[in-house]
Amino acid sequence: MRSKIKLRHKIIAAINAAAVAGAIILTAVGSSAARAQRYNYAWERWKGESKDSFGQVSCYFSKDAGFDINSVRSAQQMIMSKLSEASVTPEEGQKLIECAYSVPVGSATLSGDGPGTSEAEITAVGGDFFSFRNFTMLSGSFFEDDDLMHNGIVIDEQAAFLLYGSDNIIGQNIYINNVKLYVSGVIALPETKAEKSCAGKKPKAYISYDAAGLIFNKGSDDSSSYNKQGSEVNKVTCFECVSPDPVENFTYNAIKKAFVETETYKGKISIVDNVKRYEPKTRLKALKKIADVVVVKEDVVYPYWENASRMTDVKLSFIYGGRRLLLIIPIITLIVLFIKALRLYNRKKAGLKKAFADYMSVKWSEFKNKLSKRDKQTAEKESQS
Repeated sequence: MRSKIKLRHKIIAAINAAAVAGAIILTAVGSSAARAQRYNYAWERWKGESKDSFGQVSCYFSKDAGFDINSVRSAQQMIMSKLSEASVTPEEGQKLIECAYSVPVGSATLSGDGPGTSEAEITAVGGDFFSFRNFTMLSGSFFEDDDLMHNGIVIDEQAAFLLYGSDNIIGQNIYINNVKLYVSGVIALPETKAEKSCAGKKPKAYISYDAAGLIFNKGSDDSSSYNKQGSEVNKVTCFECVSPDPVENFTYNAIKKAFVETETYKGKISIVDNVKRYEPKTRLKALKKIADVVVVKEDVVYPYWENASRMTDVKLSFIYGGRRLLLIIPIITLIVLFIKALRLYNRKKAGLKKAFADYMSVKWSEFKNKLSKRDKQTAEKESQS
């Protein structure tokens, strides 16, 4: 009988050990998958060494939502106004918030000074776009809004090799619809499996809104069909912001109230709280409504990096759901052990109390004997002196 009990205990211990080990492995896998989607952690990079809390929110609009560059400025002013109301003001020379915006402007043919050409998907970008993306730069640098000239272009390494046979082509000319740009930087191709799947095989290029206006507002027949919609290049389908959070969810609630809870963008916007996106409790809640994560109901334009993050959303929901199931095993085991220990205590309570009382009685007697012996020694020393 004893051997059977011991074997049973070994099996239970092994199952619990395996469950805990599995939960640890799933935690590590989940953390790695979340961290791979680097753009969701722009708030950490912006925060730096600061001890303050920051929020990061991404908004995705449909092309007919009416959100444009002017709307971006209004959104920035709204956020600054809300921060001011919360007594959060920038120090001298400090940039309090970080915002980015973009819109896909279609495909076009890129050509260089040589014979090489490349079809590329082009995105018009503004604000701190590249700070959010955290692309891996192979050579050169990103262009910025405050550059004197807005004719820089950032291309991926695939486009660089098709055009010039190298990724070290900084300063080289690129022509799109007879508009000359210069290569500001060359970035690496998407690295994660989710990003590769969502990005597709076509090269990517990123230009400023000013450059997009010059290229796609011409309306010439030999350019993409997108050119015939001149106002399109002023639209914004992706708006992102990092802002201080003087109270929890400050940034998210401010943007949600301004955009989501209004009739203007109803059914035309999707909003993401990037800070809490990959927290286990968030993903477990999403698991209950996994269809809302998988099925896109709004007519919203998602860039490839957001689609990759949405794939990770689903993956993490199941990973953290599996982890919770595994942790149920040791939790149930602990509850059973606690109940058994309680029952054992109740059965042995009288004996335990008596044993404790006897133990204390012995210790008290030993203590009194020590005191008596010490007092006797003290009296002998005093008599001798």
